[in-house]
Amino acid sequence: MRMRNKPWANDFLNQHPKATTNPIDLKGSWKASYSKVILEIGSGKGGYLFDLATLHQNQRYIALEKDRNVSATALRHHDVLGLENLLWINNGAESIQTWFEKGELDEIHLNFSDPWPKKHHEKRRLTSKTFMPIFIDLLRPEGLIKFKTDNQKLFEYTILQMQVYPLEMTFFSVNYIHSLEEEDAYTEYEMKFNALNQPIYRAVWRKK
Repeated sequence: MRMRNKPWANDFLNQHPKATTNPIDLKGSWKASYSKVILEIGSGKGGYLFDLATLHQNQRYIALEKDRNVSATALRHHDVLGLENLLWINNGAESIQTWFEKGELDEIHLNFSDPWPKKHHEKRRLTSKTFMPIFIDLLRPEGLIKFKTDNQKLFEYTILQMQVYPLEMTFFSVNYIHSLEEEDAYTEYEMKFNALNQPIYRAVWRKK
């Protein structure tokens, strides 16, 4: 369901210290003194990445969300000013290669991405050949792609897609249960589906 338009969103994002309006200016320098650079594509209301940024303040976290209304709501409803390791990009993934150098990312997280179920929309799926070669190019050797979804067909599609790339699957689950031992956090959708006892599909790949 699309969020209602918020007339204040543009000005809010342009002025918010955590929303970078020119990510290209940081190309090649995202890591700075951090141990890792982790990008979540489709961050929604941000709870997942905000939790990770709080837990691991030695790592740089970047949220990417194309809906300006969702982005503004996320930054308005969370106290993120104290998170020095967090930045937000209000944009889509289509221009991602202009913001990061090759091998600059340590991890890419794809959580409950839009499945775009119709065949003629396949190219819009984040795990399609439209995006995956670019994502892999931006990952460092041994970098990770972490994927969660509630959509079985998207999961099956993604598993097949990943087989053509230089990736090694390191985790696979068709009934994923969050573990406190992992460097992971709950997403809003994850909590919702857990409460409904609906399965969550998860896989992790390492770049060879």
